[in-house]
Amino acid sequence: MKSVVNISDLRTRAQQRLPRVVFDYIDGGADAERTLRENCRVFDDLTFRPRGGVATPAVDLRVSLLGQAFALPFLLAPIGSSRMFFPRAEEHAARAAGSAGTGYILSTLSGCRLEDVKAATAGPAWYQVYLVGGRDVGEAAIARAKAAGYSALVVTVDTPTSGNRERDARNGTSALLSGNPITMLPHLGQMLARPRWLAGFLGDGGLMQFPNVVLPGSGPMKYESVGPALARSVVTWADLAWIRDAWGGPIVVKGILIGDDARRAADEGASAVIVSNHGGRQLDGVASGLRALPEVVAAAGASLDVLMDGGIRRGSDIVKALCLGAKAVLVGRGYAYGLAAAGEPGVSRAIEIFRADLIRTLTLLGVSGVGALDRSLVDVPREW
Repeated sequence: MKSVVNISDLRTRAQQRLPRVVFDYIDGGADAERTLRENCRVFDDLTFRPRGGVATPAVDLRVSLLGQAFALPFLLAPIGSSRMFFPRAEEHAARAAGSAGTGYILSTLSGCRLEDVKAATAGPAWYQVYLVGGRDVGEAAIARAKAAGYSALVVTVDTPTSGNRERDARNGTSALLSGNPITMLPHLGQMLARPRWLAGFLGDGGLMQFPNVVLPGSGPMKYESVGPALARSVVTWADLAWIRDAWGGPIVVKGILIGDDARRAADEGASAVIVSNHGGRQLDGVASGLRALPEVVAAAGASLDVLMDGGIRRGSDIVKALCLGAKAVLVGRGYAYGLAAAGEPGVSRAIEIFRADLIRTLTLLGVSGVGALDRSLVDVPREW
């Protein structure tokens, strides 16, 4: 990992280790992938306005979110099916986040038990909930997360159905998830060409189940059941009432792109929102997270903490988001590439790259800490 210079290098390492079907699951987006590309490109539209002649011998990266202290202004985003990338993947990622003093958000669609993931990290952990399996199953998972010590519940509202991920259709994702050797046969070559990954995948139990989605009478949900289950598990604003009662702690609403939805989240008792288009994996052609951020920040006012995700590949991207009003960001693919490349050391390397980028960018801006970042430090396009 010492030879890895940036997140792009980790992406290359991940591509070398994974079969195409799994790499494209991480790397791909919906439909023509316009939003996926725009998530990264949009950061080029902002330029910095550095303060010269300023000495910053120490840079403070600490932030406070929902009353908790984080050593870094970024958290690791929830990524479903991470155990396809690396054995016991969610535990590796959580452990790396905790060692760095930052937070890990566990997806409902994890291959590891939520109790095991929480035990793996010394840092804050949030639980992201889908209502796959229905309300009773969701309430049972929420109760487990509460008992395990998760400190916030993340409710995702942008998945009334799965996005149309064309790379997955081409590369055999449905065949892999079916577990049927006959349908998998045309795609076995790409898996056999990655023997290190294949050995780890089979040694970890092969096609996983979801131990945090326990269906009455049948046990953990099987992998091939996820698509239909998501389509039946739409989260509406009305659901926030019973979710809030079941949880009894801070709720974060993920998948907000317009100011009206931020205000609605506040009205429903949310403590924070995440400006997100699901990494460009749901509705193609929507605004990038960075482009939507100013509208949501203005609508949230002082009533909500606002976080953002989408397209973050460098510490300077994080700084630009903080300048536009985000209190922190989530990184997804940025650490997933490291996870797929090398497990915990890969995630730790991704975190260290972002940390070093942040310190260098703030030092060159003439700013002593993330708390001093504001819009005066960036030039924003007039049409924004």
